[in-house]
Amino acid sequence: MTSTIAPVEERRSLGIGLLLFAQLFFATLDTSAKYLSFIGLPLGEIVFIRYAVHVVLAVALFLPLQRDLFRTRNWRLELLRGLCLLGVTGANFLAQRFLPLTVTGALMFTMPLMVTALSGPFLGETIGWRRWMAVGIGFVGILIIVRPGTEAFHPASLICLAGALSAAFYSIITRKLAGVDSAATQQVYSGIIALACITPFAFSNWVWPTSGGGWFAFIAIGITGMIAHQLNTIAHRFAPPSALAPFSYTELLLLALASWLIFAEPPDAWFYLGAPIIIGSGIYIWFRERQLNRQITVDQVED
Repeated sequence: MTSTIAPVEERRSLGIGLLLFAQLFFATLDTSAKYLSFIGLPLGEIVFIRYAVHVVLAVALFLPLQRDLFRTRNWRLELLRGLCLLGVTGANFLAQRFLPLTVTGALMFTMPLMVTALSGPFLGETIGWRRWMAVGIGFVGILIIVRPGTEAFHPASLICLAGALSAAFYSIITRKLAGVDSAATQQVYSGIIALACITPFAFSNWVWPTSGGGWFAFIAIGITGMIAHQLNTIAHRFAPPSALAPFSYTELLLLALASWLIFAEPPDAWFYLGAPIIIGSGIYIWFRERQLNRQITVDQVED
């Protein structure tokens, strides 16, 4: 069976909805990774399991439905996308060893600002001043949460920012591959590339989980990662990164809950001050995107 590549469509509300659903799985992925670090598994092993399970599941699910699963129309972009994803994963998992989930999550969410800045030169999009202002306000909310000069500026915070930059490029490349390779092909390549890079470092100090919670996280880290990125990839077929990126903020609330309940690291008062600002900026951009999308539809009808 030869795949039919779904074209890029302008259905931004659907794209945003898919992205919001993906955040639940992304939060589970991050929580599982931190838990595995918490019980003593090495970083290389955690990243390896993340992508080994991802690749096995992706091939098992998609190959029977798509014979040309491994055929890509742009292998260079697939390679770059896989390397960017590995950069995000490695940086985020490493920083989680030293910082609470709320701090690593907040720092990673500088990514929307980076995406907005990069969407112009790389995707040729025009970003209006209202969206620039909303993203900027969201960035202020992040600064309130991390509070420069406190534990958020542990050297690991710089690793987080590097991961956020990788995430921004990953988002842009995903948009450029929408309508070029199928979502299934993109998932398989991103997993294989990351797995190939991490495998040489995975087995030097292997540690098996010894508890039920450890085994749950051990398995969930790959399953939730594949589901989350599949939903994320499909979302990019319906909406550009600059429209989707602000809604990744919702993961921050889920990470805060996990940090509190699982790791006994409850959010502080600064988080409660900054989070509504971040969420408010995302909601405003959503309404702005809907307004622009409706105007485009009206103009097309009038033409």
